[in-house]
Amino acid sequence: MSDTYTSGYKQDPRGPRAVWRVGGRSLVAIVALALLAGAFVYASRRGHDDGAGAEPAADARAYAAPTPSSGRGSDIGRDDSIPVAGPRRTPGGIAQSPLRQQFEQARDLYSFAQSLRSRADAGEPEAIWLLTRVYDYCANYANAPVDYGNDTRAIESMKLRTSAAMVAARSRVSSRCARFVPEDDLSFSMILVKRVEAAKSGSLPAEASLLAAGKPLEKTEEYRNDLVERVVRSKDPEAYSALSPGMGIASSGRSSGFTRAAGTQFAELAWQLAACKLGQDCSAKGSLMTSYCANGGICSQDPEQDFAGFVYDAAIPRQGAQVVEEMVDSLTGEKRMVQ
Repeated sequence: MSDTYTSGYKQDPRGPRAVWRVGGRSLVAIVALALLAGAFVYASRRGHDDGAGAEPAADARAYAAPTPSSGRGSDIGRDDSIPVAGPRRTPGGIAQSPLRQQFEQARDLYSFAQSLRSRADAGEPEAIWLLTRVYDYCANYANAPVDYGNDTRAIESMKLRTSAAMVAARSRVSSRCARFVPEDDLSFSMILVKRVEAAKSGSLPAEASLLAAGKPLEKTEEYRNDLVERVVRSKDPEAYSALSPGMGIASSGRSSGFTRAAGTQFAELAWQLAACKLGQDCSAKGSLMTSYCANGGICSQDPEQDFAGFVYDAAIPRQGAQVVEEMVDSLTGEKRMVQ
């Protein structure tokens, strides 16, 4: 998976095929294999050359919850389908900032993005980083709203085992991203530029995400190892989550003080589970679970199941659970992993 930022599907001339780009990260093979029997992915039409663009834009939102009635750039509403919680803090972790909570809870992500712009223009690292998270979350919908809605209807009509869950997740994305349009250009290249800007301004999650994408600020092994160490010392759940794709198979064979938590199919999951343990929103309707389901067809059959429950229930064989738990404990605790 060459694109670690944008999520979505591409058209195959031989017919539909899934391109697994899930919420800004690749999903390790162990998850895909565990869920292929129950997962359904419908390939969306990203272009408009087949005439789909002639449909009214409102049709693309037929499955979305009511969107804000005001024009672009108004109040930030709370999504009633997303439980409201106070600052997320776990032992050893850091409290999630109000901006991060707003990202998870805002009903209208266009308005939320607008509210971040002045702070981002002033060079605030957290604001720039969260802008890229909004763009990543909304890119699939924003780049082709009509196609996105058509595909959601097609998925529902298939009546497969994961159809209901996938339609619900895609409807949540459509609702929250409803005021973005193709002209907003939520492209991979634009998101990459903004993440470089965030990283250079001091955002550790952005810096970690660039490393995971194979686009680190510096290409030396010394820099890579130092960044991994800084993420672990920070106990910042967003940084753990952003780094997780780069700590799976992609890091196999690299030297690091955390080699036991890197280079395997389980390692990426362990870093993401550590992020959840440290306070990342991994709830059933949070952005992580929504993106896996909406963009990859990887959906829990239990609508209330969080990421950790889903992984241990469906993605990790019993023999591997203890290995992953040990990795997570070491990543979130005081004890450092050594070879």
